[in-house]
Amino acid sequence: MDQAKGLRNIVKKDALIKKEAFMASENRKYPRVIAVTSGKGGVGKTNIVGNMAVALSRAGKRVVIIDADVGLANIDIIFNLRPQYSIRHVVSSEMSLQEVMVTTDHGISIIPGGSGFADLTQLSEGEKLNLIGEFEALADISDVIFVDTGAGISSNVLYFNSTSDECIVIATKEPTSITDAYALMKVMSQQHDSKYFKLIVNMVDNEKEAKRVYAALSSALDKFLKDVVLEYAGFIPFDPHLQKAVQKRGLIMDLHPLSPASKAMEDLAVNLVNTTRRPHSQGNLKFFVNKMLGVAN
Repeated sequence: MDQAKGLRNIVKKDALIKKEAFMASENRKYPRVIAVTSGKGGVGKTNIVGNMAVALSRAGKRVVIIDADVGLANIDIIFNLRPQYSIRHVVSSEMSLQEVMVTTDHGISIIPGGSGFADLTQLSEGEKLNLIGEFEALADISDVIFVDTGAGISSNVLYFNSTSDECIVIATKEPTSITDAYALMKVMSQQHDSKYFKLIVNMVDNEKEAKRVYAALSSALDKFLKDVVLEYAGFIPFDPHLQKAVQKRGLIMDLHPLSPASKAMEDLAVNLVNTTRRPHSQGNLKFFVNKMLGVAN
């Protein structure tokens, strides 16, 4: 047996042992794991994650953000943080998740993704497995986990989307955004058997415009991917206050809490966590870990 294969077997065995211990408590309450993704960059995905996290934190929820845009991470920027460590140190087994975790003034726990590290853009099977045992700790400190993925259809993006309990796609009215959102869902469906998505339409003038984006995507899915379901989750209006907040490295929920975009994100966040979990999904961290371990089977 070659050395690489031997290492994979060792990592796999360790992951399965950790899984058995993690699954031991059937009555444990697990957080809701929500991946937020997009087909292309520049649609406001990370800002939406940050602001919804703030809204839920103010509503009394314990929130964790995993910056899964590893190698090109920027969730720390919108919270004006300068973390010393990142998920890179967890992948390499140098540190635990809790050791790299930073906490914002809102009480939100953030696992930084690390920026400028090309080796993180394509995690290996062993590196993904190294993360598994660490996620147990999140069950004790969170009610909601946001997984802020990268944009596009890279293996990392597809992986984190497929291992989450729910997948929210962010799109705008731009034709390229709509086309790329469809492409993302198509690949997720064909390669990872993901059949259920939610859509948030960002930077539109009104709900009528948002519904047109939803109709275009839903029609394409019905025509070409008949077993895929897309649910309309809501929209965020174009708001000049949002651009000002970004320029100041801040969050609109902090700087302009009464603005239209702030109100929309607050409503979206509350609605997301108050909706009934789908019957075929366990809707919790156990589901997250089970799907992550799919790579070990």
